[in-house]
Amino acid sequence: MILGKVVGTVVSSASTIGIEGASFLLIEKCNQAGMLKNDYVVALDMVGAGKDEMVMVSEGSTARETPLTVSKPVDAMVVGIVDLIDENDNIIYRK
Repeated sequence: MILGKVVGTVVSSASTIGIEGASFLLIEKCNQAGMLKNDYVVALDMVGAGKDEMVMVSEGSTARETPLTVSKPVDAMVVGIVDLIDENDNIIYRK
């Protein structure tokens, strides 16, 4: 699982993903403090994340292990919106 920030949306006029109403976000990977890495991934959004929110993204075969995505061509999926990160008893990120 990786951390990233929502930096945009991805719209496709044609898709074979087979998930009705699928929404895709452009995610820029970041560290636990929210520092961006200039590394991007397109992820299926299942949680309704918004611009500039830090999210948790599942990549690879684990993104296909939900009832909705099983056997679908999904390589990355937003699985959570981060509210707070506590590292060694120090809050390093807060929404």
